[in-house]
Amino acid sequence: MSAINTYIKRQPVLIYYFLTFAISWSVILVMIALIGMPTTKEQMEAAMTGAIVMFLLGPSVSGLLMTGLVDGKVGFHDLRSRLSRWRVAAHWYAIALLLAPFITLAVLMGLSVISPVYLPGVFTRDDKMARLIMGLFSAVVTGICEELGWTGFVTPRLRQRYSVLATGLIIGVLWGLWHIVPMAIWPSVAYSAPLSPAVYIAVRTLAFLVGGLVAFRVLMVWVYDRTQSLLVLILMHIGLTAANIIYEPEAIGGTSNFIADFIGAAAMWIVVGVFFMANSVQFSRQPLSR
Repeated sequence: MSAINTYIKRQPVLIYYFLTFAISWSVILVMIALIGMPTTKEQMEAAMTGAIVMFLLGPSVSGLLMTGLVDGKVGFHDLRSRLSRWRVAAHWYAIALLLAPFITLAVLMGLSVISPVYLPGVFTRDDKMARLIMGLFSAVVTGICEELGWTGFVTPRLRQRYSVLATGLIIGVLWGLWHIVPMAIWPSVAYSAPLSPAVYIAVRTLAFLVGGLVAFRVLMVWVYDRTQSLLVLILMHIGLTAANIIYEPEAIGGTSNFIADFIGAAAMWIVVGVFFMANSVQFSRQPLSR
C-alpha cells in the first residue's frame, strides 16, 4: 500500500486523468452495450440525458478522490477556500460570464449573413424559454462537475511545473480528447453529415483538439491564475456551455456545422492572441508554488 500511495503522490495528474477517462468513457460504452446504438435524434437525446450526468462524474469524482488521497483534509480545505473566493474585481466576472456567449453569438450572426441556417436557435425556436432553462441548468451542472476536476485539481498542480500558456494547452488538448467517445456515437443521428462517421469524428476531433476548447482553456487558466477563484472558473465554464446550448442553430447540419466549428475556433484563437499580446508576461509566467 505504501508503494501505491507513493506512486499516487508522485503522479497525481496522470492518475487523475486515467480515472477521469475510465469513469466517463465507461458510462457511455456501458449505455451502448445495454440499450444499443441510438438511431434517431430523439433516441439519442433520451439516452444521453442520464448518461451525460454520469459522464460528468468523471472529472468531479476523480478530482475529489485524488484531492483526498494526495492532500487529505488540507486539500479539501483549500478546495473550499478557492470555491468560495468571490471577492475579485468585477471585470473578471464580466470576462467569465460574457466572453464565450459574445464570441459564439458574434460568429453565428456573422455567418448568418451568408446563410440563415446559422441563425442562433434562441432567435428561431418556438420553445425559447424551455431552451433557455435547459441551457442554463445543463451549464450549471456541467460547470460544477467539470471544474471540480480540471481547475479544482489539475490546474494548480500543472502550474507548479508549467507556464499559464503551457498549462492551458495541456489541459485543453486532454479536455478535447475527453469528448471523443460522446462524439463517436453522435454523428449519424445529430447532423446527418454528408461524410462517413469516421471522417465526421476525425474532423470534429480536430476542431476540438486545435480549436475552441483548447483556446478557451488557455483563457480559463489565465483567469484562474489572476483570481485564484474556482468559483469564477465555474462561471466561465457555465458561460461557454450555456452559449453552446442556447445559441445552437436549429437547422444546422453537415458541412455547415463544420464551418461553424472552425470559424468559431479561429475566432477563439484570435481572442487568445489579443489577450496574449496585451498580457504576454502573465501568459508566460513560470510555475507558481501552491
